[in-house]
Amino acid sequence: MKKLKYIFLLTFFLSACNVLDTKPELQIADESAITDIVGANAALAGLYNQVQGVYQGRIQRLADVSGTTSQSVGTWDFYREMDTYVTNPDNTEVLDIWTFIYRGVNVANNLIESVAKLDVPQTRKDPILGQAYFVRGLMFFDAVRIWGGVPTAAGTSGIPLPKEPSRSAVQYERASLADSYAQVEADLLQALSLLPETNAVGQATKASANALLSRYCLYVKKYAEAERYANAVISNSRFALVTPYDAIFSGRNTTESIFELQFNSADQSGLRFWYAPGSIGGRGELAAHNEFYNQFVADASDARAKLFAFDNVAKFWYTVKYIKGGNIDNAHVIRLAEVILNRAEARANTNNFAGSRSDLNLIRARAGTLADNTANSTEQLMLAIEKERRLELCYEGHEWFDLVRTGRALTVLSAVPRSNSPGAPARLTDRNRLVFPIPFQEINANPKMVQNEGYK
Repeated sequence: MKKLKYIFLLTFFLSACNVLDTKPELQIADESAITDIVGANAALAGLYNQVQGVYQGRIQRLADVSGTTSQSVGTWDFYREMDTYVTNPDNTEVLDIWTFIYRGVNVANNLIESVAKLDVPQTRKDPILGQAYFVRGLMFFDAVRIWGGVPTAAGTSGIPLPKEPSRSAVQYERASLADSYAQVEADLLQALSLLPETNAVGQATKASANALLSRYCLYVKKYAEAERYANAVISNSRFALVTPYDAIFSGRNTTESIFELQFNSADQSGLRFWYAPGSIGGRGELAAHNEFYNQFVADASDARAKLFAFDNVAKFWYTVKYIKGGNIDNAHVIRLAEVILNRAEARANTNNFAGSRSDLNLIRARAGTLADNTANSTEQLMLAIEKERRLELCYEGHEWFDLVRTGRALTVLSAVPRSNSPGAPARLTDRNRLVFPIPFQEINANPKMVQNEGYK
């Protein structure tokens, strides 16, 4: 992100103020800033800047290092905590995600309130409002997945749900888990009603909302709805799986892209830096598990194995999904392959086994000449889909959340070999640790904020 952002964030951290009460001053100086469409579009750019802060690698690394696809091999203690399931409330990586999420929510709230009052045709306001609702829904969704949990699977409390701009000191309480998920759905449905079919590169569309709703419905077990939203995307002729597989990442905004955040030399991402070794300008902090890499090379025809390289110094495999020089890789927040696998899962849970296998095998066929899966029960298909999601969507921020929402985390993560834990595998055995801690700074600043049970 831009240097100015880091200066502002440093000021924010040193002041130890409540994120929820802080105005996004980089984008909106005060409540009178949005007085016309020009100001609204400037604020919209600021909104996507905050989403970049979440998806420039932060949420992806959290999801992958807490799962089985990557591991901490460097000196950054905050990822080592996630790697070994001892994350503390003062973990700065968790704080960073909280900060950007709730700054994004505040910018979205400013847009929703201000743009509705502009004296311009509704047709000019709706696309902006649709994007504000989409981003707020995405940010609330990410927040509740990280700090709230999943109904019946993990967690007991929801998240703060501010729905108006923060212009004074307001201390928010946590909503219920059910209300938090209901708000996500309400925002995404509102976005769906307002968003255009097409938009500027990197901005949300109706397809983005349909795709995210298909993901959301898996969390709340609305399988028929998940299939319906997925169908709306899959049937859209603008989208198609890309071959070869690595072209998704070597290119930009391909036919597989449904919501892709844009980065460039002036606005860099951290997707490459943390995985790439020092010999090519990275930090080499995280690496792939050997056991995970071996799943790819077990089938010589799996083209996805090409997106790994070996560091001859540290002796680890690392992902090259993100390898563009200058740290300019885009973030793939939602792509078509995920939506197809969402539909496969929805079908498996509604006893459409043939349809589920067809979707699953579509992804396998694109990966290489992989044998068709022949699973013929919900249980068999769910395990096959779990594996395929891990292979297909690795390093894109899915594995941890998939394991939690399906109730598989405590089983799969009960003994994970870690290079930084050679004496014994890392073990996740505490159900209360299926959610992350509310940042200490927020607990300290807001007496109404209750910490998650596993971190008291």
